[in-house]
Amino acid sequence: MEIQDYIFGLRPIREAIESGRDIEKIWVSKGLQGDLSREVMAIIRKSGIPYQMVPVEKLNRLTRKNHQGIVAITSLVTYQPFDEVIASVFESGRDPLIIILDHLTDVRNLGAIARSAEAAGADAIVVPEKGSAQINADAMKTSAGALSLIPVCRTSDLKKTIRYLKNAGLQIAGATEKTDLLYYQANLSSPLALIMGAEDTGIDPELLALCDQEIRIPMLGRISSLNVSAAASVILFEIVRQRSVASQ
Repeated sequence: MEIQDYIFGLRPIREAIESGRDIEKIWVSKGLQGDLSREVMAIIRKSGIPYQMVPVEKLNRLTRKNHQGIVAITSLVTYQPFDEVIASVFESGRDPLIIILDHLTDVRNLGAIARSAEAAGADAIVVPEKGSAQINADAMKTSAGALSLIPVCRTSDLKKTIRYLKNAGLQIAGATEKTDLLYYQANLSSPLALIMGAEDTGIDPELLALCDQEIRIPMLGRISSLNVSAAASVILFEIVRQRSVASQ
């Protein structure tokens, strides 16, 4: 498996981005000045790589090397162009199944969802560029290798991505407790994108408003909800069941 590496310094990070190397995240010292730093920041913003402005002490904890106020960590996966993934699925004659993760921050939940998604034959996982769990060694381990098998796509705008999918003919289903429609009562056999929300806040209301169906899992015990990765697995294999019945 590919090893996750840190890259330090303005020129090495600029060269890594320009060479097409997949970068998971970049930390930039607050107040970083100079023509080269402005040039590198413009490249970072244009590339859409997630970055965070942090105190220089944070960078000093990451490395004792001369980091020049900027540190990047490489990605363990190669992010795929979203439009190319969708086009490829349609060209193969299959109905797409896309999983959209709305700002999930727990790496183990991300890994577990990827494992279930790959096992259920999903075509891609979509995550936002900012505010999402980092695909690190823990995520890879929890996924049991699935994150190396299923395409992962990053987007700067989940709403725009969902609208793209709707225009491409996909139905959008959002998993939420705030609905009466049970997941097995919904029609999930068509080309579909399933949105799973953040662990604590659920799906953003603006994304829910774009859904064609809002679905929930019935809870019969005292616990009001499942862990997001468990909920995703339940719904994913209902999709598998419905598609299997529809194809008979």
